[in-house]
Amino acid sequence: MWRSRARALLLLRSSTPKSPPQPNPLRTLTRAPPPRLLSRFLSSSPDALPDASFAYSSSSSSSSETLPEAYPSSSYDAVSASADPTEDGEENLAALWEEDADDAEDIFVSTASSDTADAEASDEEVARVRAVVESTPEDQIPSAIADMVVDFTEPLLAAVLLSAENCSGKKLLLLFKSAGKNNPDVKSLANLEIIAGKLADSNEIDKMDAYLLWDMVKEMGSVPGSVNTQLLNRVISMFWKLEKSKAALEVLDKFGEFGCTPDGDSYYLVIQAAGKKAMVGAAWGVCEKMVGSGCFPDGKKTGEIVTFFCKGKKVKEAHSVYLAAKEKKVQIPTSALDFLGGALVRNDETISTALELLEEYKGKSLKHAGKSFAAVIHGLCRMKNVKDAKKLLMRMVNLGPAPGSAVFNFVITGLSKEGEMEEAKGLIRVMESRGLRPDIYTYSVIMSGYTKGGMIDEAHSLLREAKKIHPKLSRVTYHILIRGYCKMEEFEKALECLQEMKEDGLLPNMDEYNKFIQSLCLKAMDWRTAEKLLEEMEGSGLRLKGITRSLVVAVKELEMEEASKDSQEA
Repeated sequence: MWRSRARALLLLRSSTPKSPPQPNPLRTLTRAPPPRLLSRFLSSSPDALPDASFAYSSSSSSSSETLPEAYPSSSYDAVSASADPTEDGEENLAALWEEDADDAEDIFVSTASSDTADAEASDEEVARVRAVVESTPEDQIPSAIADMVVDFTEPLLAAVLLSAENCSGKKLLLLFKSAGKNNPDVKSLANLEIIAGKLADSNEIDKMDAYLLWDMVKEMGSVPGSVNTQLLNRVISMFWKLEKSKAALEVLDKFGEFGCTPDGDSYYLVIQAAGKKAMVGAAWGVCEKMVGSGCFPDGKKTGEIVTFFCKGKKVKEAHSVYLAAKEKKVQIPTSALDFLGGALVRNDETISTALELLEEYKGKSLKHAGKSFAAVIHGLCRMKNVKDAKKLLMRMVNLGPAPGSAVFNFVITGLSKEGEMEEAKGLIRVMESRGLRPDIYTYSVIMSGYTKGGMIDEAHSLLREAKKIHPKLSRVTYHILIRGYCKMEEFEKALECLQEMKEDGLLPNMDEYNKFIQSLCLKAMDWRTAEKLLEEMEGSGLRLKGITRSLVVAVKELEMEEASKDSQEA
C-alpha cells in the first residue's frame, strides 16, 4: 500500500495527456546530395549548373522535362571523377546522422529505465529512513533526520509514514516536522492525514500526541486550504475519546478560521465529547448551530443526539432536533423514537406531543410500537384524561399494535375511578374477544370501583366470576370485598368473606385483622366478635397492635358500664 502512495507524484505526472509519438524525423531523412564543388560555382559558364536535388525531385515528378546539359559530357565526367573522394565523405556524414537518430531514441529508453531505477531506489530509501526512525529515541529524532543524507519528497515521506508500524505517534509527528525542514513541500495535508488516521484509530491515544497533532494542525491551518474538515473531525474524535470536551469545542470554533465548514459528523463528535463531561448546556449550543446549518449526521447518530438530550432532561429540545432532522429527510432509528416518546409522556405538559409522535409509527415499526402506545395511554390516565386513553386503546384494537392486558388495565382502572363501571366491564368483554384473559388485577380494580360506588353485590358477583377463571385469587381481592361490607356495616357477610378467604388457602394478615376489629368496635360495638378475631390472630402467630387491643377492652368496659347502669336503674 505504501508503495503506491510513494509513487503518487509519478502517477500524477503520468496522468498528464501526452501527444502521440511522432516518427523519428532523422529516420526519414533522404540522403542529401553532395555539396557543389567550389570550382563549379566559380565557373564563368553562363549555363545553369546541374543540381542533384533538382534531378532527384524531378525523377519523382509526374511530368518530366528534359533539361539542357550545363557542361559537355567530357567536362562533367572530369568533374565527377575528381568529386568521388568528397562523396565518400558525404556518405560517412549521412551515416553519422543516422547514428545520431539512434542516440536520440536511446535518450527516451534510458529515461524510462532511470525511472525504474528511482522506484527501486525509493524502496531502499524508505527502509533506510524507517529503520532510523524506529531505532532512534523520540527526543533524538530531529537530530537523526538532520544527520541523514536524504532528499525528502512527499511520496517518500508518505511511504515511511504508512510503513512505520512500530513507531509512536510522537515519532511520526517529529519525523513530519523534521522532514519539512528538509523540504517544506512534504508537509502536505495528505501526509498529516496519515498521521492523524494512525493516532485516531489506535486503541490507546496518548494525550500529548493528540495535543501535539492539534498544534501542528493549527500551524498548517494558518495558510488557507492547508487543512480540511475530515482532518479536523479526526482531531475532535481523539479529544472525544480522551474526554477533553473543551479541546473538542476549541477545534469546532477554529473551522471558520481555517476556511473549513463543519459537517454533520463534526457537530455529532463535539456533542458526544461535551456529553462525556455532562456539559449539556455547551452541547445544546453546538446542537443549535447544527440545526441552523442544516447539516445533520446520519440517522443513527442523530438518534443518539436526541437520546442524549432526553437523558439530559432537555426533552423539548430533543423533540425540536427530531423535527428539524425530519425536515431534512433524516430518519432516526425506532429505538431513539421510543426513547423520545417515553421521555415526553413523563411530563404532563408534553403528553399531547407524545400522542402526536405516535403518528410516526407506520408499517413494521407500528407492529412493534406497543410499549410506546402503552406509555401514552398510561400518561393520559394519569392526567385523568380517560376518554382519550380509551379512544387510543380502541385504535390499537382496530389498527394495531395489538394491546396487552396491562394496557387494558390502565383504562379499566381509570374508568373504575371515575365510576364508569359499565364501560370498564365492557372492556373485559373486549379482552376476552381478543383471546386475552382478564387477570386478578383487572377484577380487583373493577370490584374496588363497585364497592366505592356502594354496589357491593355487583362486586361480590364479579368475585364469583373471577373464581371461575382463577381458582386462587389474591388477598387484595378479598380485602376489597371485606372492607366494602364493613363500610356498609354488613359485618356478617364480611365474616363470611373472611372465612371464604381462609378456605381458599389465603390467611388474613395483621392489617386485615386490625381494620376488621376496628370496624367491629367503632361501628357495631361488637367486642365479642372482636375478641374471637383477636384469639384467632394469636393462634395464627399474629400480634395485634396495642391501640387496637385497648380499643377492644374499652368497648367491652363501656358496654359493661352501660349494663351496670341499666341494672341499677331497674
